[in-house]
Amino acid sequence: MFTESTAHPAPRPKRGRNLAHQVVESMSERIKGGLLKAGDKLPTESELVSAYGVSRTVIREAISHLQAAGLVQTQHGVGTFVREVEPDHTFRINPGEIETVMDVLAVLELRISLETEAAGLAAARRSEEQLEQLRRALAALIENVEAAGDAASPDFQFHLQIALATGNRHFAGLMGYLGTMVIPRNRVNTARLAQEDKVEYLRRVNREHQDIFDAIARSDPEAARAAMRTHLANSRERLKRAHEAAENAESGV
Repeated sequence: MFTESTAHPAPRPKRGRNLAHQVVESMSERIKGGLLKAGDKLPTESELVSAYGVSRTVIREAISHLQAAGLVQTQHGVGTFVREVEPDHTFRINPGEIETVMDVLAVLELRISLETEAAGLAAARRSEEQLEQLRRALAALIENVEAAGDAASPDFQFHLQIALATGNRHFAGLMGYLGTMVIPRNRVNTARLAQEDKVEYLRRVNREHQDIFDAIARSDPEAARAAMRTHLANSRERLKRAHEAAENAESGV
């Protein structure tokens, strides 16, 4: 099904773009186009790694996105299966078209409204298992930042785990639909625009993530909402200030 010898081989992701997002796009097209039908079992993780030419980490992230979007479901010890595709809707936010600073700012405004409430619901409803998943996501995010690596993927996982902890599949569905493209620095170089050290910039962002986690761990919905709103509003203001500074520098103001 996913080999080069079939009529519909899996396209190899292009380097330079988010690999997990490309795998999600490819598999989503196969599901929505009927190449993979409801009830079909997905190839194993190893088969997908071979077919797409990416790492296991990329495949696992892609499957997480597909699960959050309601396209597949995983039965532990059995495998991952295609779910019935819901009727198409007219509402669209194409992650591939989120390219400019203004595009990112517009999405941040949407996220402030949605994720603020998601954080509050997560604090009220999360299970101990979900809290542990959130703790692991935060630990991975901190580890990636300290290693000066790509923190966009673990950043997304942190926000996705909050959405999953709401117990409302629509929050997780929207986050999975947008994917890592909702992370501002994955679309524009926010640290460069702000003219500051990338690691120090991300450390400051992670302190905000820690505040969100602490509130959810305490089962404090209002504190969680406040921490999430502060985090996303700060992201918006940092990006706006950095963009204005860059424009002024270019115009010689």
